[in-house]
Amino acid sequence: MSKPLIVVPLGDPAGVGPEILVKAFACADVQKAARCVAVGDSGVVKSAVKITGKSFTVKEINEPAEGDYSGGVLNLVAVNNIDMGRFKFGVVDGMCGRAAYEYIEKSVHLALDRKADAVATTPVNKESLKKGGVNFIGHTEIFAELTGTRDPLTMFEVRGLRVFFLSRHVSLRKACDMVTKDRIIDYVKRSVEVLRKFGVTGGTMAVAGLNPHSGEHGLFGDEEVKEVFPAIAALQAEGYKVEGPIGADSVFHQALKGKYNSVLSLYHDQGHVATKTLDFERTISITGGMPILRTSVDHGTAFDIAGRNLVSEVSMVEAIILAAKYAPGFACG
Repeated sequence: MSKPLIVVPLGDPAGVGPEILVKAFACADVQKAARCVAVGDSGVVKSAVKITGKSFTVKEINEPAEGDYSGGVLNLVAVNNIDMGRFKFGVVDGMCGRAAYEYIEKSVHLALDRKADAVATTPVNKESLKKGGVNFIGHTEIFAELTGTRDPLTMFEVRGLRVFFLSRHVSLRKACDMVTKDRIIDYVKRSVEVLRKFGVTGGTMAVAGLNPHSGEHGLFGDEEVKEVFPAIAALQAEGYKVEGPIGADSVFHQALKGKYNSVLSLYHDQGHVATKTLDFERTISITGGMPILRTSVDHGTAFDIAGRNLVSEVSMVEAIILAAKYAPGFACG
């Protein structure tokens, strides 16, 4: 059986995406796990090969089936949209924001057409996207639009700890308002389906508490009493293996030790702090609930070090390997 084919868009060309892509493609563990194809501007990719000092021949192809995966070749579906005469690393540039979107768009279409098994993304820059006329705040929203997915799920994985998020980029005040019975029921059901696609069918999912000590039965905060407990009861009545609310100061540790197969974090920072403190570089973001699989590094464009061969590729390596690991569950959409 052939190794999964993972397509990797270049991300914002002015950031560290080109460098981590080249470094990850050169990694023996990545080459063992997957066949990789880059999508991006050939001038930028060749520049990154030179900067990183990797011994790659860049082969421009029209689609992944034309690639040479024997080693020493960086297969590139070229989307040449960068004026190298004015291109600079480390700056916000609408040209680069627009280019990053076009790389993602091409990668998504390759996956939807089953010419690739999964997409592993490098960082984009929100300011550059906006300057380039791209009216999305990030990857998840772009993937949702391109795949026709309503409200895709975000899951982090690090060292076997899996964390889903009830809300993402909203204010803390709004995130608290989004903790409702119906939303929790919907997210748990869809998260369980994502886990099933990943081959995770045993174990119990935990729902984190919102307030300290899950509100101590309404002593300080009543969201658990009004929304979370009723949601858990309804899910359990339908046969779902879910428990909660479990205090956020302990639930992530318990899941890491194997008591739970995953955790539903009730707001952005709750789960981000837990996973990134455990291992920042190896915390990988997975977008679930779509017809294709997408994994991603969970760091930004790092403009301050872009183009200087200072960035670590560890997160990119982990994102590609995780994409290869879970890709079989998406073979039939």
